[in-house]
Amino acid sequence: MQKNHITIALADDDEDDRLFFEDAFEELKINTVVTTHCDGEELMNFLHHPETILPNILFLDLNMPKKNGFECLLEIKKVEKFNDIAIAIYSTSSSEEDVENTFVQGANIYIKKPSDFDTLKKILREVVTLNWQYHTSRLNKDNFLLRM
Repeated sequence: MQKNHITIALADDDEDDRLFFEDAFEELKINTVVTTHCDGEELMNFLHHPETILPNILFLDLNMPKKNGFECLLEIKKVEKFNDIAIAIYSTSSSEEDVENTFVQGANIYIKKPSDFDTLKKILREVVTLNWQYHTSRLNKDNFLLRM
């Protein structure tokens, strides 16, 4: 059976950010299935569960309790069954150190959280419709930081 939707997961400890994220996808009318997780530990339990349908794209906040986004990224990159998940770092941080560290550890794209809903929708549309071939080859760091 062919699936005709894009599976999206978000790990973010901010409840408002999770709600805005879900609302943005509803308004975009892109055929997606979105799951959200309130911290890195919950996300990793979800990903490791044997019945989980793995997301096509994972949006990962860096600053979360229990297990932060960087720890999740490191764990995800060690597990072969997660190799096909595109990882979008989704953070309020725009520090060069965070950008560099997540790039080196294998994230596919870095997104600074937008401050308004319309920009969020534009970013999400852009990320979901990306040609991921260029973002998974890791050949060009210029593609890593998404600018809107």
